[in-house]
Amino acid sequence: MMMNKLFPPTQIDQILINVLSHNSSINLGNMLDRLSSESQNTNNFDFDQLESHKIFHLSQIRKVCIDYRLRFLDLKYFKGNIPKEGIEKITQLEKEHQTSLEGFKIMAPSVLFRLKKTDDPLLFVPLGNNYFYLVHKWGNDLSFFRKAWAWPFKNIWNLLMAILFVSFFVTLMTPYQVFTKTPTSSTFWMLYFFMFKAIASIVLFYGFALGKNFNPAIWNNRYDKT
Repeated sequence: MMMNKLFPPTQIDQILINVLSHNSSINLGNMLDRLSSESQNTNNFDFDQLESHKIFHLSQIRKVCIDYRLRFLDLKYFKGNIPKEGIEKITQLEKEHQTSLEGFKIMAPSVLFRLKKTDDPLLFVPLGNNYFYLVHKWGNDLSFFRKAWAWPFKNIWNLLMAILFVSFFVTLMTPYQVFTKTPTSSTFWMLYFFMFKAIASIVLFYGFALGKNFNPAIWNNRYDKT
């Protein structure tokens, strides 16, 4: 997929000026305020004009976040780049539905948010009753490779299976003949058990040291360590 050209946050004002210059009825300051406003429960849409395949329930969004290890937070926490096409789609939606949209939310990796201390987004706007409308998507965060990478972090059992799997292949690649002159099947399994303990210890240390948690616990959490 070809990546859209992105613009840094410092250029958002100029982008909005260029996009909105043809519509004097839209105020630039109001647009900036609404983009950074707190999430609200609903917006006034003409539902006959909405594209049904872009409407998602919160439970669907939660599942995607867990599967791909993403977060779903208010746009004000987002520190990544906003594409010009996203701003244009917002103004187009507002013109079509004759309303002012507020309460924008972003689905993106943790590194793209300004998280409180103790890869590419999807922009949503609330419809009400825990339904959200997809305004714009850029990048490829929902790729197969990210889903495969995030699979071990869904729960403790997935993580255990991943450690067992990795330990097995590390054992296969280890020249265990150097440990004994007469290698047997028991030698292999003893080395496998040692590798499992070593890798599991590293994973546990990394998880505790950096305050990591499983996907279901972080998908809508605005804190860095949970």
